[in-house]
Amino acid sequence: MSGTTDKIKGTANEVAGKGKQAVGKTVGNERLQGEGAAQEVKGKAQNLKGDVKNAVKDGIDKA
Repeated sequence: MSGTTDKIKGTANEVAGKGKQAVGKTVGNERLQGEGAAQEVKGKAQNLKGDVKNAVKDGIDKA
C-alpha cells in the first residue's frame, strides 16, 4: 500500500470514528463512543504510517 492510500484510509477512519463518537454521545451509548474513539486512533495511526512511507520514498528518490 502506498503512503497516499494509507493516508486516505486513515482520514476515512478518523472521520467515521468521530461520527460514531458523536452518535454514541447523542444517544447515550458508551460502547459506540468507545468504538468511535478506537477507530479515530486507528485512523491517526494510518495517517502517520502514510507520512512515514512518503518520507522514506522521498528520501530514496533524492538519493
